[in-house]
Amino acid sequence: MSKLKTKSGAKKRFKMTGSGKVRVKYAFKSHNLRKRSQKMKRQARGMQVLRTTEADMVKKHYMPYH
Repeated sequence: MSKLKTKSGAKKRFKMTGSGKVRVKYAFKSHNLRKRSQKMKRQARGMQVLRTTEADMVKKHYMPYH
């Protein structure tokens, strides 16, 4: 059977940790930042770890070999 392809959009949006968790950038940080509070922008720096249910879906369907 042929191999499954990794979704190219998922490659750009998700990173895997060494222990197999899925990291993703915080939402609402790309534009219209003047409307957001400084506290929200400060707390949304960096990346966050996805919940296990969502991470399982990402690993199974979008990034099968990572």
